[in-house]
Amino acid sequence: MNGRKIAASLAFVMAATAVSPMIAEASSNFDLRKKVVGVSGIMNTGNLNLSVTRGEFASMLVNASSYRSTAGKTSNTSVFADVPRNHEYAAQIRIAAEQGWMNGYLGGNFKPDDSITLQEGVKGVLGLLGYANSDFTGDQTGSRLSKYHFLELDENLNKEALEILNKEDCINLFYNLLKADTKSGTMFGKSLNCELTSDGEIDPFSMVDNSIKGPKIAKSSSRLKSILPFKLSDANIYLDGEPVNNSSDAIDVSLESEDGVLVYYHTLSKTVWLYTIGNENENGRSAVFGEITNVVYDSADLMTPGAIILDDGNTYELTSTEMKFAFSSYGDLRVGDTVNLVYTLSVDQEGNETRTVIDYIE
Repeated sequence: MNGRKIAASLAFVMAATAVSPMIAEASSNFDLRKKVVGVSGIMNTGNLNLSVTRGEFASMLVNASSYRSTAGKTSNTSVFADVPRNHEYAAQIRIAAEQGWMNGYLGGNFKPDDSITLQEGVKGVLGLLGYANSDFTGDQTGSRLSKYHFLELDENLNKEALEILNKEDCINLFYNLLKADTKSGTMFGKSLNCELTSDGEIDPFSMVDNSIKGPKIAKSSSRLKSILPFKLSDANIYLDGEPVNNSSDAIDVSLESEDGVLVYYHTLSKTVWLYTIGNENENGRSAVFGEITNVVYDSADLMTPGAIILDDGNTYELTSTEMKFAFSSYGDLRVGDTVNLVYTLSVDQEGNETRTVIDYIE
């Protein structure tokens, strides 16, 4: 009961606004880019205006590579004088340096807290595409920037070589990387389950379809950690649809609520979606725990239920075949059973609310 329903809920919603078509198109295009990069697990896509450090960028490079599954939180050795083995990005910095994606400085330092520049970022993503120093002659930096433009890695980026990159820039850079061909001629994003739509953009649904696990219920941090097949400290976390830090107090508050949280996760991207049971969100998904008081059938079809009513008095519509079967006489759920529902809430222009079930746990 996950895969496609979760994938469907990852679609972005464009609000109707009185702006020019060009601005609306640009906004929706970035929303798509942000969603794809977020689902890929390359980076946390919150706080778009924050500059990105060299340490953070090393982590992004590793998360976009085949080393993502093996990089730990710490390194066995200290490669740079200013990067101790227990540094937050020690393992990622070591890998990025060993692979030649990033360079250190004279004196044996890496300067992990300095901001990343465009030319440094270009060297990193070209390295992921399989290009080495030997592929560039003469002015290495200039040659790399020429290749960067030729491969259209510059789409939606308007930065000069020595300008620093913020998180919005990195979203655009890594989205362009996913679409680009490697040196050997295959689309880089295929390694992260990316597929292109008919209009040449990456389909976020293909990246998560049938690979999201859940829902599970957690009422404590220890239970949450036991559910996940990766470390919580390595995860990209969304709480009720919003990105949060791994150590956010909001997570603890939700876990300690009466009914806890519903948990979905995506192993490849190390992404976790938490939904506080009892919180209702007009955007995205909500979760509720309650007793089934009534199963509603259409008078024209007495075998297929169209909705259920919980003891909170709300009606929850059943639109998918799977949900209709689960709450029918053929399924396992009956009036009087308690259930956790995952649902979406929509409100029409007259203020009428519609709650549609997309998943459940008995």
